[in-house]
Amino acid sequence: MIAMKSSILTLIVALFLIGCNDDDSKKQRFVSESSGNINNILVVVDNILWDDNVGEAIRSVLAAPLEGLPQDEPIFSISQMPTQVFSGFTTKNRTVLKIEKGKPASTAIFKDVYAKPQTVIVVSGQTNAEIVEQLTTNAEKIVLAFKNTEIKEKQKRIALSLFDDKALNEDLGISLKFPSVYRIAKKEGHFFWIRKDIKTGTMDFLAYQVPLSAIRKGDSAVTDIVRLRDSIGKKHVEGRLEGSYLATESAYAPYIFETIIDNKPTLETKGIWDLKNDFMSGPFINYAIEDKVNNRYVIIEGYVFAPSVEKRDYIFELESIIRSLKIN
Repeated sequence: MIAMKSSILTLIVALFLIGCNDDDSKKQRFVSESSGNINNILVVVDNILWDDNVGEAIRSVLAAPLEGLPQDEPIFSISQMPTQVFSGFTTKNRTVLKIEKGKPASTAIFKDVYAKPQTVIVVSGQTNAEIVEQLTTNAEKIVLAFKNTEIKEKQKRIALSLFDDKALNEDLGISLKFPSVYRIAKKEGHFFWIRKDIKTGTMDFLAYQVPLSAIRKGDSAVTDIVRLRDSIGKKHVEGRLEGSYLATESAYAPYIFETIIDNKPTLETKGIWDLKNDFMSGPFINYAIEDKVNNRYVIIEGYVFAPSVEKRDYIFELESIIRSLKIN
């Protein structure tokens, strides 16, 4: 009798535990892997809105020209899909902008709604005017949210086959994650010139350091950065012809922004480079990372030579590499 009661009690406990496990499994929502090309945004909006001023506002935010390129290229490539078609596989896109009319005005950012990783931004309003106002007011926030998602995705893909950055670590005290197809073209002291051959030219980046006093704060910063990169180019980065070297194209005023890399204040400069005494040019991005502990700026610059082709995605790869920097 006692044995029977013990067996019944064991069975009850087992069923209780199974029930608890079932509840836990129900709480764990399975989310499939996201998909999509880098820098391609899916816009979910009804056709009538897409063809009206709402569509114009969307394009002015997401497809605005990217600063620092020699020709106009959009920040993102975009594709539009009507709301009623947005289901199944189409919901797995990594970056989605969804427009909802007839709801209170708002702009909300959601993560991993239909897939992972994923950023879904929902912009709503009772009228077209409210939706347009939400888009224009929150343009910077929308672009930044999508860009951060795409940088993380690019860095994830780069990490599949990494170059051994031991030399950078030993000489500059930094780690940098970049693909193994790159090569160190030149190393002189604490200066590195690293390159990758592409079908139409090359992708390059430079790494070096300068004292904190080399770059003044405020309006003088861009002047100092241009002066520094021109002096480094003349000393270290020679062109094909004798006497040619990397410099800043004076006809295009560089753009300068403040950003953060490795939790450190950073100056981001975008512009056009050229080879003095030669006929080559292209876009560059220059990052001056403030390293107060070591009384220096770590300078990482990426630039592209790819005539007659679009360069946005090349520059984006270089930016993704540079934003992986860690000062050890």
